[in-house]
Amino acid sequence: MVPEHGTKIAFKSQPLCRYYLKELVTFKTSIDEQLSIAREELKELQEYPEEKLVDIIKEVGFQCDLCARCCTREFNDHVFLLEKDIEAIEHVDPEAIQPAPYYELCDQHGNFYVSGYALKTEEDGSCIFLKDQRCTIYDNRPFICRLYPYMLHQETDEDGNVGWRQISGLNLHGCYHTTISDEQCKVIASDVKVYESSFLEQKIKFLEKTKEHFREKKLRHIQGVYDREIRKFNKGGEIIVFVLDQGVFREHKIRKS
Repeated sequence: MVPEHGTKIAFKSQPLCRYYLKELVTFKTSIDEQLSIAREELKELQEYPEEKLVDIIKEVGFQCDLCARCCTREFNDHVFLLEKDIEAIEHVDPEAIQPAPYYELCDQHGNFYVSGYALKTEEDGSCIFLKDQRCTIYDNRPFICRLYPYMLHQETDEDGNVGWRQISGLNLHGCYHTTISDEQCKVIASDVKVYESSFLEQKIKFLEKTKEHFREKKLRHIQGVYDREIRKFNKGGEIIVFVLDQGVFREHKIRKS
């Protein structure tokens, strides 16, 4: 997010949340397979050389130019909130959060499950906390917003090769090749690994809890039900989404705005 005043930053995010799904999501792997993938990705992330990321950050030299485009749905997707972000956001505005989009599972009764919350957006797609192109909660902004545009997650490139994506939104906004001190680069790199590790740990906890919940309630993920309920949602119907928050599934009834 953009600072309230003219502070220079070199940070990251995946902002901003779509409150609807443009296309259906297909899950071809079981919960156990998803768990295995997430655990392996966490292991590889923790082994990723921090020195390599430091060099990348120093070379890119990103500097915020206060354009605020990273805080809009035009340029990014949604602000996913770690559990540690929720308390700060709810203290400011309890109505500012919603279930994160791209629900991960759907049981045979049509209930969706997702691993966390995201910030709401205005009708024009801008972050709910963006006013006059400035972040109104800059000192308490989510962790992901503090890191933009640096990130570390595995992604398939245009040639189908899976590798670590290190930068988000390059050449879309901001300034580059700014001189950043070695110390600052190390702080950013360390924070990036902390965030990405926390994100994966939250995902793993969600999958473990969902597996246990499904077993106890005799539930299972049904892709056909997922597709049907999303179609209903996109036509204005109400759906139920369970969000894992502090180890407990919290129920939300949602309609497309």
